[in-house]
Amino acid sequence: MELREKLEILADAAKYDASCASSGTEKRDSRDGGLGSTEGMGICHAYAPDGRCISLLKVLLTNACVFDCAYCINRASSNVRRARFSVREIVELTLDFYRRNYIEGLFLSSGIIRSPDYTMEQLVRVARELRETHGFKGYIHLKTIPDADPSLLAEAGRHADRLSINVELPQPDSLKALAPEKDAGQIRVAMAGLRTRIDEAKEARAEASVTRVALAGGRRAAAPRFAPAGQSTQMIVGADASTDATILDVSANLYGSYRLKRVYFSAYSPIPDAAAALPPSAPPLVREHRLYQADWLLRFYGFTAPEVMAGGEGGMLDLEVDPKLAWALKHRAAFPVDVNRADREMLLRVPGLGAKTVDRIIAARRVRSFRMADLARLRVSLRKVAPFVTALDHHPRGGLLDRADLRALVVPRDGLAERNAILPAGLIARPVQLPLFAHV
Repeated sequence: MELREKLEILADAAKYDASCASSGTEKRDSRDGGLGSTEGMGICHAYAPDGRCISLLKVLLTNACVFDCAYCINRASSNVRRARFSVREIVELTLDFYRRNYIEGLFLSSGIIRSPDYTMEQLVRVARELRETHGFKGYIHLKTIPDADPSLLAEAGRHADRLSINVELPQPDSLKALAPEKDAGQIRVAMAGLRTRIDEAKEARAEASVTRVALAGGRRAAAPRFAPAGQSTQMIVGADASTDATILDVSANLYGSYRLKRVYFSAYSPIPDAAAALPPSAPPLVREHRLYQADWLLRFYGFTAPEVMAGGEGGMLDLEVDPKLAWALKHRAAFPVDVNRADREMLLRVPGLGAKTVDRIIAARRVRSFRMADLARLRVSLRKVAPFVTALDHHPRGGLLDRADLRALVVPRDGLAERNAILPAGLIARPVQLPLFAHV
C-alpha cells in the first residue's frame, strides 16, 4: 500500500480522538541545535487555552485492533479497511511535514496489535527515534496503553510532552459491557502511576533549579523530564445512559485524583453494524459543547459540579443556554453584582464575563469607576451581562431580575440582540457570537 494511501486511512481513523491540544509543555526550540519547536503558530489544528493554534500530525500507527470495543469503528469485528505504518514511516512523515512547515508536532495513537506491550513499544520507538536520532524538539503526544508494562510507560514519558489514557466511558459497568477487554480499574492504576512519575519529575526539576542557584554557576546534570505537559483523558458522551451530572462528577474526580490537564469529551458517533446495546442515533453535538463549557467552569471559574448541574434539570445540562447563564437564571437572588466593588469570585459568576475580562476589570477599577461603555470596550456582550450587573451609569430596570420572561430576554437569538430594552440608554446592541470558552 502506498504511503499516501496509508496516511489517508490512518489520519481519518484518528479523528475520533479529541484529546490533542498541545498546551502546557516546556518551551523548546532548535536555535541551539536539533530540529523542531514547541512554540509559535503552525493536518490537525489544536487550540491552547491562551488561543494559540498548534498544528499537529494526528495519526494512528494502525487501525487494526485485537480488541472488540462495541463503540469503536476500528474494533476487531468492524469491516473497515486496515492499514499500518512502520516506525520509520511515521518518523519520516513527521520530519517531512515539519520541514515543510505543515506541523509543529505529532499526536500518535494506535489500535492494539499483537499485545499491549508490543503496541506500546512501537509507539515509544517512534518518539525515541524522533528525539534521540533526529534531535526533534517539537511537541509529541502519545496515547498510552494502560495494560502495557510500566517500564514502557515510563520511557514514553521521557520522550513525550504529554501522555493520555482514555477512560472511554464514564461508568465502569458501561465499559465492562461495551469494551470487555478493557478494565476501568487498570486504567485508573495506570493514570495514578503517570501522576506519580510526573510529580516526581517536577520535584526533581525544582530541586535541581535550587541547587544550580546555590552553586552560583556550577554545573550539574539536569533533572530527568517526564511528560512536562502532563496527562489527559477522553470520555465518550452518549454511548451509554450516563447523565451529564455523572460525567461532570467523574471529571471532577479525575482532576482531583490525577491532576489531569484536560478531560476531553467526544460525542458518540453511530458506526456501521453497531451492537444493539448502542443508541441508534448520536447525541446532539450541543451536549458535547455544553460539557466543555461546564468543564471550563470547574477548572477556571470556581464552580463545583453540583453548582454547575443546578442550572439543569434531571441530571442534564440546559442545552439552550450555557451553564453559567443557566446557573444565574436559577440564582437570581445573587444578582445584580456591582462591577466596581464585587470580588473576583462573584464577578466570575456573572454571565458574559470571562476570566481574563474579570482580571482586566479588577485592574482597571483601581484607577477609575466602570461604566457600561467601559465593558463594551472590553468586548463584553452587554445584552447578556446587563441584567446581572450594576455600574456607575447602570442599574437593571426595576423588577427585571424577577420577570418571568428574563430567560427569553437573554437567550441568544441567532446572534442578534433584538431586545434593546435591557440595555442601558444610549448603547446599541451588536451581533455577538458566543465563543466556546472565553466569555461563559
